[in-house]
Amino acid sequence: MTRHFSFLALAAAAVVACEPNRGIADPDASVAASLQAKRTVYTLTNQTSGNEVAVFTRAPNGTLTAAGTYSTGGTGTGGGLGSQGAVVLSHDGSWLFAVNAGSHDVSVFRVREGGLSLASRTPSGGTQPTSVTVYGNVVYVLNAGGDGNITGFTLSLTGALTPIAGSTRSLSGTTTAPAQVEFSPDGRQLIVAERATNLLDVFPVDVRGVAGERTSFASAGGTPFGFAFGPRDLVFVSEAAAPGSASSYTLGRGGDLQVVSAAVLTHQGAPCWAVVTGDGRFGYTGNAAGSVSGFAIGADGSIRLLNADGATAVVTGGGVNDIALSTDSRYLYVLQTGANPAIHAYRVQRDGQLEPLGPVAGLPAGTRGLAAL
Repeated sequence: MTRHFSFLALAAAAVVACEPNRGIADPDASVAASLQAKRTVYTLTNQTSGNEVAVFTRAPNGTLTAAGTYSTGGTGTGGGLGSQGAVVLSHDGSWLFAVNAGSHDVSVFRVREGGLSLASRTPSGGTQPTSVTVYGNVVYVLNAGGDGNITGFTLSLTGALTPIAGSTRSLSGTTTAPAQVEFSPDGRQLIVAERATNLLDVFPVDVRGVAGERTSFASAGGTPFGFAFGPRDLVFVSEAAAPGSASSYTLGRGGDLQVVSAAVLTHQGAPCWAVVTGDGRFGYTGNAAGSVSGFAIGADGSIRLLNADGATAVVTGGGVNDIALSTDSRYLYVLQTGANPAIHAYRVQRDGQLEPLGPVAGLPAGTRGLAAL
């Protein structure tokens, strides 16, 4: 049964050719924005002097070219965010959402053919927002500062965010070090990864977009960090605790998480970020020590390493701080941090192996977050 969160979502569905409940856009901007976003990669400069979205266009062969920066109007932290999902796109590529962890707010951009246009900047409902997720016209923000919480908003046709009454929910405690919030593919659940407590929180979401009471599940591996959804209710989770691992789960309609593969070692340092290809055949973890581990995913959700040593790709010259797949899953992008931050491009081969295409540099230290279409 398809759910509709508000009249705005219904109105948007009537004027744009996009998947129901998967993002809203005005009819004039939709086609151009979609074409632009399908070959674009975004990251956040995260500077204390002023946060910006850095934009890179993708050539047909997957390589990137810098295409300018756009001020969020807020500020960053200048350093680590400890999160996945600091910058995300709506499913149709019409809107981009960016956290401003230094000024405790969230910026919304309209994606246009010529670049980005700042639509709104809104307090996050807490302090130090580090992760954001969107389903239809409902947006949830993970606030990592203070006691931590998740807070929901509705997205208007003009890009404004309005807090949803009663949507703010606490996490399992006051020092949870949360890393990511993400909607399930059907929008019925939200998951939050808590690094410090080794918990995965599941919140039901009702038809008004209001998150319900939390249920917490013990992570199969230590320090759950990033995660990604796949077909057949798959949840693929990276686990940063030494020696480093990844686990797979199935998410039931009632919100139960069932372990399929528990703590499969990557043999690489600190796997923190996770993605799954659109066909559900492969998952990848971005390892802070400077590598990417590829996993084959079985029809039952089980996972196994593609390479015995876990090093499907090695990033030289610095550590890894995020990864993102293009919409068609043909290309994987890896954010390298360190003395010379860069984004590395890889072509995803039929067997899941990664062919390096080269980096694009010129980013400031402190750059965080990665999104691609």
